[in-house]
Amino acid sequence: MSFFTRTLVASAIGLTLSTAAQAATELNVYTAVEADDLQKYAERFQQAHPDIEINWVRDSTGVITARLLAEKDNPQADVVWGLAATSLLVLEDEGMLARYAPEGVEALDPKFVDPAIREGKEPAWVGMDAWVASLCYNTIEGERLGVPKPSSWEDLTRPEYEGHVIMPNPSSSGTGYLDVASWMQLWNEEGAWDYMDRLHQNISRYTHSGSAPCNLAASGEAVVGVSFAFRGARLMSQGAPVELVFPTEGVGWDMEAAAIIEGSDKRDAAETLLDWAVTEEANALYNEGYAVVAYPGVAQPIDHYPANISDLMIDADFNWAANNRERLLQEWQGRYDGKSDSQ
Repeated sequence: MSFFTRTLVASAIGLTLSTAAQAATELNVYTAVEADDLQKYAERFQQAHPDIEINWVRDSTGVITARLLAEKDNPQADVVWGLAATSLLVLEDEGMLARYAPEGVEALDPKFVDPAIREGKEPAWVGMDAWVASLCYNTIEGERLGVPKPSSWEDLTRPEYEGHVIMPNPSSSGTGYLDVASWMQLWNEEGAWDYMDRLHQNISRYTHSGSAPCNLAASGEAVVGVSFAFRGARLMSQGAPVELVFPTEGVGWDMEAAAIIEGSDKRDAAETLLDWAVTEEANALYNEGYAVVAYPGVAQPIDHYPANISDLMIDADFNWAANNRERLLQEWQGRYDGKSDSQ
């Protein structure tokens, strides 16, 4: 959709939602929300707050995170909304997030709120929803090529999968990084690097988008795409010949979260966006694509997700993942980046 052409220059892609002829407060908001969901969220916020005009800057998690860090001494964003919690923890450690307790934040599931709130501090970030790792398996291509449906992460290292697996690059994709971080937590670092060495032999390419592997599996360009559940579920609903697989060892997950950038001179409007982001109405919108959302009691079953999705999610340590992010990515690039798509 041209409305969401991939770029980092919001003015060039027309993502600004004009409100009316009268002057409006303009907010620069950086986001990694999937393009087909962002338009829906943006339109609903505009309806609720026509006095705020948002310039949306959208890209993948790694690209947005890198841009925010590069702009640390001269911030261009007012709000970051819909970025991985592990990335926000990195920004928080750099002193880049302003503390703010959105109106109604006490209604959220505590695991979706910066733990600082339990110490009587205002939170630096608030969660929105959780996205969960999964595999997308093309049933037609799998049968044609004699590649069976996998049931585990380990299955992907078997000889019959050679050249048939696509995975996101963790340097640019939040989904890719949650996979790497979750494997580290499942098998410890030595076991995870051993696994990735063996998996790498079967990888045909690493993409710069977390949704791309599932999209490529759906189009028949791969048999297995390492991706995330909501993308696969959406493609299944559209009739794509894919099945979702949740590996038996457990699946990693991260949450989309929002925060105000320290130093923003649009603080009132930024707080208004954060207030809206934690509402029951906003969480109901998140639930249209994500089975797990921050507001308890809102989530309804999602087609093609297992009923026990929460039981499949590992006990993720977001602080560990954030604190070790740069080190792990450097090691990953040195080992495997040769199969990555060019930017």
